[in-house]
Amino acid sequence: MALVTSTEMFKKAYEGGYAIGAFNVNNMEIVQGITEAAKEVNAPLILQVSSGARKYANHTYLMKLVEAAIIETNLPICLHLDHGDTFELCKSCIDGGFTSVMIDGSHHSFQDNIELTRKVVDYAHERGVVVEGELGRLAGIEDAVNVSDADAAFTNPAEVEEFVTKTGVDSLAIAIGTSHGAYKFKPGTKPQLRFDVLEEVEKRLPNFPIVLHGASSVIPEFVEMINGNGGKMPDAIGIPEDMLRQAAKMAVCKINIDSDLRLAMTGSIRKYFNEHPDHFDPRQYLSPARTAIKGLVKNKLVNVLGCDGKA
Repeated sequence: MALVTSTEMFKKAYEGGYAIGAFNVNNMEIVQGITEAAKEVNAPLILQVSSGARKYANHTYLMKLVEAAIIETNLPICLHLDHGDTFELCKSCIDGGFTSVMIDGSHHSFQDNIELTRKVVDYAHERGVVVEGELGRLAGIEDAVNVSDADAAFTNPAEVEEFVTKTGVDSLAIAIGTSHGAYKFKPGTKPQLRFDVLEEVEKRLPNFPIVLHGASSVIPEFVEMINGNGGKMPDAIGIPEDMLRQAAKMAVCKINIDSDLRLAMTGSIRKYFNEHPDHFDPRQYLSPARTAIKGLVKNKLVNVLGCDGKA
């Protein structure tokens, strides 16, 4: 099986009331943990690569890791550029074999966002690649994305029809209260997604796939594991999983998860070194990290996204 686009995945997800997991990858163990979990529950996958991950791991190495995952699992896997911010970056990924790209022009004016997104769409569609656009701005930090609370903005439902029509995007990321990074909400606050905004977007864009970024739940187990083994992470509350399940039953067809993967990996490695301070073989501490990622992803696929058995 070759890499696929997300088109058929999203069609089935929309009709079936579930979402596809889009997991960010940076190295071999993360790819293995994610794809082994998906194979066990027979779930389709979107593997995402940020510009930072591409610089860190090298485009060619990442492509070969994903190709190996397809051979090992025989699953439908879409390879997606997460938060591409320039035409040149999107073009490079398209030319390099990605089957999906995101062009994030949300930091531009509405009209400039349309123009940039349309340019990427034209280039991508000519080559059989799908495109995700974005309206609204999520607060938080993830790789090169850094948006303060003051600069964050919910998606304006009144703009979505014009944006989709003029750009020709295949899916749309919207801002309804999720945020990038691990530090989403302070203790004592109650996370709340703006389902009223999502409902209005769904009315204006019937049968159109919507994307949620910044949807990690910040699993307390891994935060505690880090803090209990020499770390100093402040308490943080992520997006409750029941809210993500509700979004998946609506128009949301793709839910992005990155921070939870990082927490699982880091927590596991810290725990290992706390228990085995004299060990130095990377295989010894990366193996439990891979296992932790696998367990996390399996739970997301089955209990949050509901895409198990849908490959």
